[in-house]
Amino acid sequence: MSDIAAIVFDKDGTLFDFDATWGAWARGVTFDLAGGDAEVAGQLARVIGYDLAAGRFERHSPVIAGTVAEVAELMAPHLPGRPVEALVRDLDAAACRAPQVAAVDLTRCLGGLKAAGLRLGVATNDSESSARAQLEREGVDGFFDFIAGYDSGFGGKPAPGQLLAFAQAVGVSPAQVAMVGDSLHDMAAARAAGMRAVAVLTGPAVAETLAPAADVVLPTIDGLAAWLAGG
Repeated sequence: MSDIAAIVFDKDGTLFDFDATWGAWARGVTFDLAGGDAEVAGQLARVIGYDLAAGRFERHSPVIAGTVAEVAELMAPHLPGRPVEALVRDLDAAACRAPQVAAVDLTRCLGGLKAAGLRLGVATNDSESSARAQLEREGVDGFFDFIAGYDSGFGGKPAPGQLLAFAQAVGVSPAQVAMVGDSLHDMAAARAAGMRAVAVLTGPAVAETLAPAADVVLPTIDGLAAWLAGG
């Protein structure tokens, strides 16, 4: 794909393995927000599509592709007296502390893409501050020319605002950009922006779900170099 000049990545489930990163973390957060009340924690887990017993998110959990604000709105009815705005702040702070598990060796993979002359960006439905904190902690923030969250002023996926802002920021046509993600929201955002849609399987969605919406489905982002080379 020699016409591709830039790549914009989703974060969770793409750069970072979704279940390995967020599975155990989510259990702690639901109990913390519930003040240790098991019944309330169970209610919170149900509305966000999280299996407390298995320690993982269900395939269609709204957390997988939703924004922090959307998740907070789902939780708020089960936490009387906790306004959505406060929950957003609590969830953002907790996300910054999440122990990220990289899907691949990010330094090697991203370094190789940068060495090939590609411009790189991140478009996530998390907040920009938590995304920057996580990427910095992993030591890979410097590879990216652009990092946007749902609160960066461009909207959230599946709308194309973040993706189009990335293309404008790096000075390339949307048609020369590949959007890489693990969800149908990511694929829809890519289509809406007029970009190539590349799916990876390091999130909860399976190939059969993603394939009809994607130009290609790769096991991980390590497969990008060969795909770009036409292999």
